Amino acid sequence: MSTAQTVSAYQAPNRPGNPVQYQDMTREEACRVSSADKAMISVDRLQVAYPETPVLKGVSLKVKAGEFVFLQGKSGSGKSTFLKILYRDIEDFSGDVMIDGRSIKEMPRYMTRRIVGTIFQSFELLDRKTALENVMLAGEVIGRQKAEIHAEALLLLDKVGLKGKEHRFPHQLSGGEQQRVAIARALLNRPKILLADEPTGNLDPENAINILALLKEINTQDGITMLIVTHSEELVRAFPARTIVIKDGVILESESVTLLSR
Repeated sequence: MSTAQTVSAYQAPNRPGNPVQYQDMTREEACRVSSADKAMISVDRLQVAYPETPVLKGVSLKVKAGEFVFLQGKSGSGKSTFLKILYRDIEDFSGDVMIDGRSIKEMPRYMTRRIVGTIFQSFELLDRKTALENVMLAGEVIGRQKAEIHAEALLLLDKVGLKGKEHRFPHQLSGGEQQRVAIARALLNRPKILLADEPTGNLDPENAINILALLKEINTQDGITMLIVTHSEELVRAFPARTIVIKDGVILESESVTLLSR
């Protein structure tokens, strides 16, 4: 199956120019999705503190629908804490956090998990499950039908370049291949937002570039909003994009990077 056929069959989440999804929308919904200025992530005066230690200090930012954004900062600056709030691993915070136009405080956690997909540095694959089973697990935990998710999981593994390796276990895959399984798993529930916490941290430079190229391709083709945490200046230079810098719990910089790709 070609890449174009795979993307069409997979039916990416709502984005401008996706006629398949528009068929199921009202005119008002289509207009809302088409808005180029729509904020997919909106954060206002976000504050988080562990016992006697402030972590995020009044963070405010917006990420538009379809944006590809890097999040940088030293260890302990608050990057991972920020992502954990977005995917509902941390609930104790003050301020307003909205995804896809809705406050996460008013949204059931299962709904957040359908809108937000996550990728981690350590892959988080189950050793006793195959690549296919690991991908399908994301749908099973929210109660989707097995036959439906089986077909989509196969398409996604093809999409990330693992056709023919569906029945291999994690120990039979390279680090880069394991992260591709994790990406397919994160996409299974058709998220509108993909959060990646140091997705290349355990990979060699060549595989790191390949994984970022895959994420950028998915962002471009499917219109999924992506927020990528990375320490790597090389990756930021290789994939020019808006970069948000957090230092000591505050935003220092949020701008478009115009460095030339190498």
